[in-house]
Amino acid sequence: KIKMASARPQVQVYNADGTVKTQVSVPSVLLAPIRPDVVQFVHTNMNKNNRQAHSVNKWAGEQTSAESWGTGRAVSRIPRVPGGGTHRSGQGAFGNMCRGGRMYAPTKTWRKWHRKINLGQRRYAVCSALAGSAVPALVMARGHRIESVPEVPLVLSNEAVANLTKTNKAVALLKAVGAGDDLERVRNSKHIRAGKGKMRNRRYVQKLGPVIIFKESGTMTKAFRNIPGVDLLNVNALNLLKLAPGGHVGRFCIWTEDAFNALEGVFGSTTELSKTKKGFHVPHNCVTNTDLARIINSIEVQSVLNAKKNPTPSRGVRKNPMKSLKARQRLDPSTVHRRRRALLAKEKSAEERKATAQHKRAQNKKAKAQNK
Repeated sequence: KIKMASARPQVQVYNADGTVKTQVSVPSVLLAPIRPDVVQFVHTNMNKNNRQAHSVNKWAGEQTSAESWGTGRAVSRIPRVPGGGTHRSGQGAFGNMCRGGRMYAPTKTWRKWHRKINLGQRRYAVCSALAGSAVPALVMARGHRIESVPEVPLVLSNEAVANLTKTNKAVALLKAVGAGDDLERVRNSKHIRAGKGKMRNRRYVQKLGPVIIFKESGTMTKAFRNIPGVDLLNVNALNLLKLAPGGHVGRFCIWTEDAFNALEGVFGSTTELSKTKKGFHVPHNCVTNTDLARIINSIEVQSVLNAKKNPTPSRGVRKNPMKSLKARQRLDPSTVHRRRRALLAKEKSAEERKATAQHKRAQNKKAKAQNK
């Protein structure tokens, strides 16, 4: 069993019985940068182009001659249905808060339903989706069961698919190359849709399986088209909505040999232009080595960096010497001695004043006694 890898210079081509036929080179587009943000943006806007215009009736909720009663009747100023003899008379109308009233901001058919997307962005997104489909971890992250698949990307020989006319033969081929588990996952996932869609001819939903990418349409398309969850794409007309359902890269792609070999001509490489897309080449990677820790710690980078600087000691909060005794003592060491002398002099003065006061009170008391 061949060990899977995310990027290889060569890929095996498999026969109908699962044996290896030959090897082919990996096209440059499968090594393109994977940009989930671009894929998500393009997918969101492309998906809007499938919408049909819809709106509510322009007169809905306003088919009555309601008028407000004005002020002074202790009721709100909402328009009210005229007349009498029925529960409807006097009821609020027109407002979106009223029973039987129109909705807030009634929808219109002239809303901007579709979106134009830059051609370069669409092509970049397709390249990223294809590159994501060549990484086993991303394919498994989408939920595909590829544990039995010998290699990702999976390439089938032209002879294996050329003469397929029956669906049971196509299913047997997929099981022979290890894709049977993914078909079983799709079959077991069918369930009734949640919501109103079950009433609108969209009753059942199921997961997506592999996508078959071919170059020449033939009887094989009729053999694969009725398998649940399996989609078919022409290599010259790849659809991002099929390559990255939901805007998530990593769709399990099964290639025919001629389609896989045609990728280099359809998308070109980082140095050569595409033969079918005017002026387009595979996007360049921003960095060739994503191990940033290894780059930063390499001898080449470390040898030209400045020496590590010692951190500047943090300066504490500057205290006011007029309020802080410690700060004042730091500036004037005699502060404590001077304050102590001042306190002692204050205590001595207080004792002297106390003794003087006692002496005066004694003299006054003696003088009063003599006067009597």
